[in-house]
Amino acid sequence: MTTQVSPTEELVTLTVDGREVSVPKGTLIIRAAEKVGVHIPRFCDHPLLKPAAACRQCLVEVAAPGRDGTISKMPKPQPACAVTVAPGMEVYSAETSEVAKKAQHGIMEFLLINHPMDCPVCDKGGECPLQNQAMTDGRTKSRFVDIKRTYPKPISVSANILLDRDRCILCQRCTRFSSQIAGDPFIQLHGRSGGSAGMEVHGMHGSQIGNFDAGVLDFAADEETESLTALNNFAGPAGEAGLSVGYASGPVEPNEVDVTGAPFSSYFSGNVIQICPVGALTSVSYRFRARPFDLVSVPSVSEHDASGSAIRVDYRRGTVVRRLALEDMDVNEDWITDKDRFAFRWQTGTDRVVYPQLKGVDPSEPVSWAEALNVAAEGLKKAQKKGVGIITGGRVTLEDAYAYSKFARVVLGTNDIDFRTRKHSAEEDAFLAARVAGKECDVTYSDLEHAKHVLLVGLEAEEEIGSVFLRLRKGALDKTTSVSVVSAFETRGSAKMLARFIPATPGTEAEVLDAMHDAGDSIFADTYRDLAGEGAVIVLGERSADFPGTLSAAVRLAERTGAKLAWIPRRAGDRGALDAGAVAHLLPVGRLVSDPAARVDVAAAWGVERLPETPGRSTEEILAAATAGELGAVILGGVELADLPLGAREALENVFVIQLEVRKSETSELADVLLPVAPPAEKGGTFVNWEGRLRPFGQTLVSRNVPDRRVLHDLAHEFGVDLGLATLSDAVSEWALMRNWDGERGQDPVVRTAQPPVIGAGQVVLASWKLMLDAGALQSDEPNLARTARRPVALMSANTARDSQIGDYVKIIGRTGEMVLETAVIEMPDGVVWVPQNSAGSQIALIGSAAGDIVSIQATEVTK
Repeated sequence: MTTQVSPTEELVTLTVDGREVSVPKGTLIIRAAEKVGVHIPRFCDHPLLKPAAACRQCLVEVAAPGRDGTISKMPKPQPACAVTVAPGMEVYSAETSEVAKKAQHGIMEFLLINHPMDCPVCDKGGECPLQNQAMTDGRTKSRFVDIKRTYPKPISVSANILLDRDRCILCQRCTRFSSQIAGDPFIQLHGRSGGSAGMEVHGMHGSQIGNFDAGVLDFAADEETESLTALNNFAGPAGEAGLSVGYASGPVEPNEVDVTGAPFSSYFSGNVIQICPVGALTSVSYRFRARPFDLVSVPSVSEHDASGSAIRVDYRRGTVVRRLALEDMDVNEDWITDKDRFAFRWQTGTDRVVYPQLKGVDPSEPVSWAEALNVAAEGLKKAQKKGVGIITGGRVTLEDAYAYSKFARVVLGTNDIDFRTRKHSAEEDAFLAARVAGKECDVTYSDLEHAKHVLLVGLEAEEEIGSVFLRLRKGALDKTTSVSVVSAFETRGSAKMLARFIPATPGTEAEVLDAMHDAGDSIFADTYRDLAGEGAVIVLGERSADFPGTLSAAVRLAERTGAKLAWIPRRAGDRGALDAGAVAHLLPVGRLVSDPAARVDVAAAWGVERLPETPGRSTEEILAAATAGELGAVILGGVELADLPLGAREALENVFVIQLEVRKSETSELADVLLPVAPPAEKGGTFVNWEGRLRPFGQTLVSRNVPDRRVLHDLAHEFGVDLGLATLSDAVSEWALMRNWDGERGQDPVVRTAQPPVIGAGQVVLASWKLMLDAGALQSDEPNLARTARRPVALMSANTARDSQIGDYVKIIGRTGEMVLETAVIEMPDGVVWVPQNSAGSQIALIGSAAGDIVSIQATEVTK
């Protein structure tokens, strides 16, 4: 990590091993040494964590000027990771100081006293800092002859993480990450001293890392509890968690546990595995699967959200075995979510589509690509008399979305294309055209971290985009920014960002934003004053489109305060699809379909005489037209039936359907032609993150399948059209020419606040959003990750529960069905019930409802 120096920053000059260096005041010695290339070993030090000086491996000899100006050496070696530089300081590392060399050798000897030295079977062997530094900065022979301290192992810290305590060197990187970065106390340092040796006599006292479990801490009060703890506290070979005794300091509410009933750990816990400098913390899914020198590593980008997080994909013998965070200080720094880290086996599931399939033909019967493309083209040619709609979803890359956009206009002659499978509106169309499409990095991660104030609307950052949450939490803790959140209730994520909570019943967001003026003494006035002036940011999640007037009110608030606006979608391909023109009213890079100059410009680039002039249909309109018989065919690209609006099945059953998909799904069962395409690991491409930043990635694995772009290129040939996108290079080169557009843009939306719905007796407004870990298709085949998801519960206020006589369980009745969930009473607006949108056991699409709808609630004793 490089150190950037501000022109006004005070510099301090010192020498390290005789090399003079000037660094900003407050810099740690270890960072100054890095600048001049001096090696200082370390374990506990991490540039994004606060100093702890826990391992003491970085001890150096330091001389500094005294009050009289005389430079004299300090009486003892100092930890370079915790001491800041001073003018005139002299630092001597092990290269130039026998004192530092002896200290480092001694510390290494102490660290290895109880270490099991099981490198041949340790997952960290081959990429272990302890292993490497024991060779470079330790003694050549061990003098230790006594019994090593041992522990029963492994402990299941969570369903994803196993802990071998005998390997732990107590550097506290994991505990500092949990408290300083994630804000989730899922792992901690317990006890004091070194403990006793030998498993037979070791009472599990002494300093050790563990979760908040009575068995680990030896707090068991009676023989029965002790025996249960001994039998069940430790993990089995697959990481199965044992019984937890006294797992938390107090009662755990239903909304504070995961699906197993254990206290919820963290969405970011997997980072402690990567930053652990030894093999103490290991991944359940990767443990004993491979050696580091057996792996091939490829840099890539996460496909799970719009963060654009940099990742490293490691594969062996053609199979991906793990994913790690890749450092990118401009985007995700050193951190990724557990979903980014562990959810990758969906790409190789048993339901993977390998060969084309045709309706009416047994899937076991081979169908050639030539035959499948011919059937698809003939079906589309017949359907063109009525029209063809395209729904791409938000999972495709920029190049694939661009191919869909070009295919729609050049081959099919239609603007009936949309990437949004969620709720959307004409107001959102206008907002995206005016404020988002084609604009790059108007607001960045750094802007959020250092903003005067950040207001979140329609976005729960911890659940929907973890990298943004971590940046906002970092800024809030460092006091470089402050945060306000408009939401139905104050989430744990909001509390961890020290955010001001502004309650809003779903549908009243526009009213809340319009109420923010510099008058009086209220949360609205305080938020307005925080936003006023240069440097503030209003962040709008895609759920802001759920309620009429919200986006317009946000634009008005931005104009009143001078704050910038940022839009954050949920899926990795959403921003790229918008920029590529995979939407009914826009051509690539925000060009308006209704603008003649824009059409001429794109037509010339695509080598056609003219493009369709009328803005096309949105997803909801495409499906409505299909139901009414006004369309002849629909092309789907990576779309789940559960994502589509109510009535989608009936609509798709009424038309000719072509689907480009990685795996079988409910939607693929409706396809007349199913064409397999490559997942992200098996193709190269680009995701565009929420900033508008291009995030290219290369192909990791060799594949027999090809990207959506190539399938559409070949399908266009059946129409006698050369789409010009046969290779990734072709697509990238063409996109580079399309990116420059300085013509007409869209106009800001002007929609006033909608009238609140009328709520009858026994009815409430439904609030909902997707949790980070839920029933999404891209999290399938990950049983360990699934066990760490939050338990789905229905949240409501005490008044709402009392008025409807709701007890431990509530029945929620929607338009087409009902579901039963456990209840939890919290502080939130009355007349509102919140449930997860798409979690196991809580999928609101199955009851025919969406956020903002009116639903009925009833007390029930049924638990399932």
